[in-house]
Amino acid sequence: MKHEGTPKGTATPDADGLGPAANPELDPGFGRHRFGGLSSKLLLLTVVFVMIAEVLIYVPSIANFRNTWLMDRLTTAGVAASVLAETNTLAPRLQEELLKTTGAVAIALDQGAQRRLIAMSNVPTQVDFVVDMAEVTPLTSILGSFAILTYRGDGVMRAVAAGQMGHTERVDIVFPVALLQQDMLAFSGRILALSLVISGITAALVYITLRAIFIRPLRRLTRSMEQFAENPEDGSRIIKVSGRRDELGDAEIRLAAMEEALSRALHQKQRLADLGLAVSKINHDLRNLLASAQLFLERLEHVPDPTVNRLAPKILATLDRAVGYTQAVMAYGKAQERAPQRRLIALHRVGEDVADVLGLVDHDTIQFENRIGETLEVDADPEQIFRVLLNLTRNAVQALEAERDGTLVRRISLSAERQANCVHIEVHDTGPGIPENTQRGLFKAFHSGAKAGGVGLGLAIVAELLRAHGGVIELDCDQPGTCFKIQLPDRTA
Repeated sequence: MKHEGTPKGTATPDADGLGPAANPELDPGFGRHRFGGLSSKLLLLTVVFVMIAEVLIYVPSIANFRNTWLMDRLTTAGVAASVLAETNTLAPRLQEELLKTTGAVAIALDQGAQRRLIAMSNVPTQVDFVVDMAEVTPLTSILGSFAILTYRGDGVMRAVAAGQMGHTERVDIVFPVALLQQDMLAFSGRILALSLVISGITAALVYITLRAIFIRPLRRLTRSMEQFAENPEDGSRIIKVSGRRDELGDAEIRLAAMEEALSRALHQKQRLADLGLAVSKINHDLRNLLASAQLFLERLEHVPDPTVNRLAPKILATLDRAVGYTQAVMAYGKAQERAPQRRLIALHRVGEDVADVLGLVDHDTIQFENRIGETLEVDADPEQIFRVLLNLTRNAVQALEAERDGTLVRRISLSAERQANCVHIEVHDTGPGIPENTQRGLFKAFHSGAKAGGVGLGLAIVAELLRAHGGVIELDCDQPGTCFKIQLPDRTA
């Protein structure tokens, strides 16, 4: 005899597995948007979640069905026991009718001191399950229900409950397990059919709703981006905002703003390209005209006229600056820096070379300090790092030479230190510093805040060379004068 939850010969049911999902990359008939899109995923997820909900509902439902089924038959048997208490016997016809109604093979009444057999069709051989309704809990009901559903055999089951006449009476019935199992399977089938219908209707409604609310607008966004990508300069391809007030509406607004900004940028880029071509042509002819004017002025310098001798050098200097400007414009437009050829170099020696080229070793008014350690090595292109320091130091020299106050300290210092795999370099001068309104575009070519007589290319070239090394340059505004800080990392492995 086994109690509830321990069916005899119960086999472990095979778990329902899901077959391997189709691989869209391996299946040539697998359509990306037809079967792998958001619509299909939403439909599948809706069905899965509804079925999970139905399973959660089914588990307590099947347990309640079993308990109700048992109580119905125990109640019927209890009524018969009440009749027996008055008549002390049941006619054979009534016994047969009672057994047929309850589906039992034996019904007994336990009155404490006396146990009476009310009806029996045949003697039970083996009882596989015993259920005492007074001790039933939700957990034992669920476990017992699944034990009956998975039972394989032709044994009988015994159920016990309190009788109709008082707590001292207990009704005891014995019936085939298959009888309860068949009714439970039929109930499960009805639940399954209802679940499929509910999940199908729910999935269809959710699918249609989500497709209208999300999928179609997303496809509209996708098509708009594809059309815009074909010709970004065509303003008519910018997405038209639908006026939605949700997140998709915000996405449309942001996409429209981005496409409009990109279209304007491309228009501006094209205009600048056309302008650059025109400027290069004009610049070429202007440079030739300025060169001719220089030749004429050089001849005028020999004319014995005081006015000519006084004005000619100034005009010639102006022409020299104009020629330098045109050459700088042409060089910047044509130049494409080669990739750095990095080597280990002594940075202190580079600083000494810069001082020699700029004449700072024996300068009359400017003090030069090379504070870079003689053993400090940097992984960089020798020529390009020289140009970086040369441009920065030359700017410092020009700024200090422009100062007329003889009491001012004029000093340029170079310093550097290694921190892990990065070298930090500082170029510091005691000049007037850079005005705040010119700091924002300091490293842009032809910046409007360039010093007088300059074209604003030096710092742009410095930034470009350092970017090629993976480094950065920034202006330190916390120190007096002008201080540029450079971070130059070593090569990555």
